[in-house]
Amino acid sequence: MPTMTPTQRFQGQDLLRVGRDDNYLLLAPSQGGRLVRWVHRGQDILYWPDDADWTRVAKVRGGNPLLFPFIGRHFVDGEAGRWRDGAGVTHDLPQHGFARDLPFAVSEMSEDAVSLSLTSSDLTRPGYPFEFVFTAIYRLVPDGIAVTLRTRNTGDAALPPLPYYAGHHFYFALPHQARAQSRIVMPPASRVRQQADGSLTAPEPGEPAYRLDDPRLQDTFHVLQAAGTDDVGSVRVELPARTIEIGLDSANSAPWYAVTTWTERDDSDFYCVEPWLGLPNAIHHGHGLRWLPGGTEETATCRLILR
Repeated sequence: MPTMTPTQRFQGQDLLRVGRDDNYLLLAPSQGGRLVRWVHRGQDILYWPDDADWTRVAKVRGGNPLLFPFIGRHFVDGEAGRWRDGAGVTHDLPQHGFARDLPFAVSEMSEDAVSLSLTSSDLTRPGYPFEFVFTAIYRLVPDGIAVTLRTRNTGDAALPPLPYYAGHHFYFALPHQARAQSRIVMPPASRVRQQADGSLTAPEPGEPAYRLDDPRLQDTFHVLQAAGTDDVGSVRVELPARTIEIGLDSANSAPWYAVTTWTERDDSDFYCVEPWLGLPNAIHHGHGLRWLPGGTEETATCRLILR
């Protein structure tokens, strides 16, 4: 554990600072391990609202919320926020899991990297009866950042494996007027959405590129055709001010299963592009559901490079 952690005052909060000069990250470990700001050459890459409510950070639209142990909405008998385990026991678990609501510990830190960890506790076991350590590792690299999600099952190997599918929720800064001048370039993928009962729509053929004002992108999961291989490729988000390339190659990494696209309103000055390890409600339909035996761990890394 570091003895000293550099901080910076922002919106009345003391946030953890990683980096130097005009290339740095600001994070809030006690607020779900949230990445709040990513500043590159003095410019904010992520959106964060000026009027953010720091009493309810989990609900703030901005930065990069960490999604664990499950992504999105899960259902039991049509009721959202619940899931049923293999023994038939039903558990309550909020949308996107609990990670974004709980404090993380700073487990390692250097001038250009930080590891933030969430450990199973009495707060997590009622809705998710497994022992784990979930870690997010942010590292500044030339012209970007590398982000690793590491999940370790700290339970006994004789117990049932831990189910999970984690992910990111990057809010990229983009004035809403510029959506028509922006686009996303995708690797081969099919389009899927979640229906009101938690089931999935039939896959539709994806396009190689979309303008960001294309309604087909809203609340859409782009299921990567190469998921599970070492050649997933990358997603390119072409904005007027910059291009963000999100590398998803899965060598030495758990495979990214899908990329989700979303924004809140027509006048929202952000656009979300979210690498996910599975699809919402995968605990029941299995699409992207991962099982981790006791005493083992796996990581999933993506690299965000600015062009």
